[in-house]
Amino acid sequence: MAVTQDDVLKKGDIKPWKLNLKPVFIGMLTLIFIMATARWYQQWAAWDYGLDATDPLFDEYWMKLFWVQITVLPIIFIVSVSYMWLTRDKHLNNITPREELNRMMFWISMLIVYAFAFYFAGSLYAEQDATWHQTVVRDTSFTPSHIFLFYGTMPIFIIIGFNMFFYAITRLPFFAKKISIPLILVVCGPFMLLPTVGYNEWGHAFWLMEEYFTVPLHWGFVFFGWSIIALAGLLIQIMNYFIELMPRVLNEKGELMS
Repeated sequence: MAVTQDDVLKKGDIKPWKLNLKPVFIGMLTLIFIMATARWYQQWAAWDYGLDATDPLFDEYWMKLFWVQITVLPIIFIVSVSYMWLTRDKHLNNITPREELNRMMFWISMLIVYAFAFYFAGSLYAEQDATWHQTVVRDTSFTPSHIFLFYGTMPIFIIIGFNMFFYAITRLPFFAKKISIPLILVVCGPFMLLPTVGYNEWGHAFWLMEEYFTVPLHWGFVFFGWSIIALAGLLIQIMNYFIELMPRVLNEKGELMS
C-alpha cells in the first residue's frame, strides 16, 4: 500500500531526499587548486630553470618533481582502485532504491569531476605544451610542459576515471549486471594516451625532433582523446537508468513507496 510522502516523513520512517552537491564542489575545487598551483610553478620555474636540461638547476627544480609524480601517482592509483574493489558491495540485489539513487548521484559527481580533469589535461595543458614547443627548442623529453601534462594531469584523470569505473561496476546494479561500452570507451580510451606518450617521445627522440603537429606520432592523441565523446552514449544510459530507477523510488503519483 502506498502512503503519501507527508505521512511517511511525519512518521520519520524516511528522510526527505536531497541532492548532495558537495562531492562535485570538493572535487572541482581540489582540481582547480592542483592545476592552478602547477601552472604557477611552471610560470615561475620554467623560464629560469627549465630551458637547459644540462643545467644542475633543471634537475633540482624539474627532474625531482618528475620522480615525485611518477612515484606518488601510481601509488594513489593502486591504493584507490584496490579500495574500490575490496570494499565492493557483494549484495547489490539487496540495496534499497533510495540508496541506489544516492549512489548514482555520487557516481555522477565523479563523472563530472572526471570530465573536468580531462579538460585540464586535454585542453589547457595540451595547448600550453604546443605553445612551448613552438617557442622553445627542446633538448629533452622531460620539458616543463611535459612533466605536468604527461606525468601529472594525465595520470590524475586516469586515476579518477578508473575509480569511477570500479565504483560503477561494484556499487551500481545497472552497470554491474551488464557491460557498458560507452563507459569502457570513456575510461579506457583516454587511458591509452599514456602508451601513446611513450611512442611519441620515442619518435621525437630518434626520428623527428621538430614540432609538426600532423605527423603520425600525434595521431594517437587525437584518436584516443576523442574517445571522450563516448560520454554522449554514457549520458543516454544514465537517463535510461533514471527512467528505470525512479518508479522504484516514487510511485506514479509522486508518493514514496511503502
